[in-house]
Amino acid sequence: MAVLVRQFPELLAELAPSPHRPGLGRRRGGADRHGPSAPLRMRVCDTVRDITDGVVELEEAVHDRLGLPPAGKGSVEVRLGRLAGLLDRVETDPVLMRHLLDEVGGMARRCSDALGDAEPVVRLRGRCPLCSSVSLRAFPLRGAVLCINPGCRCPQPDCGCHEDRTHRHSWPEAEWGELVGRGGTALEEITAAVDGRSTAGAVGR
Repeated sequence: MAVLVRQFPELLAELAPSPHRPGLGRRRGGADRHGPSAPLRMRVCDTVRDITDGVVELEEAVHDRLGLPPAGKGSVEVRLGRLAGLLDRVETDPVLMRHLLDEVGGMARRCSDALGDAEPVVRLRGRCPLCSSVSLRAFPLRGAVLCINPGCRCPQPDCGCHEDRTHRHSWPEAEWGELVGRGGTALEEITAAVDGRSTAGAVGR
């Protein structure tokens, strides 16, 4: 939520016309764009619309699940703030909490992608329990841990890593125990990295 609250206004700023080139918009940092910008602006417009609709629908779903009256109107930032204020109640419902994390994480990734920002990645200590490589990375926006070793394959025949060479095996929160038990990674380290509280710097994939 913090990532989305910070980046959504930046997305809106991408649509603001340049004072020198009306209708072309501005690069991040204020520099004018050069050349046609219609495809980029359309992509940003679509992203703004989809995130706005997604946050409205998410807040409605949370209120419905918790038995709360319908939420009032508000901007994306206002609605996210209200959702953050309900987290203590949402956390008592694991299904709802998972849905909220998945939806917000997906919207944050899309926002970052539209802005051209790389998804944050945090290196973890310990070894992958599948390939024994020091290749575990936490992806905060996904709420998951992935092994970035291209040769890593899991024993599950229906996992995408057997069919797609670019697929990376991932561990959602419910499976972090495997990383702690077999990989030797501390649960506290995983939690801090995924929550964005890790003191370790972001690294390349």
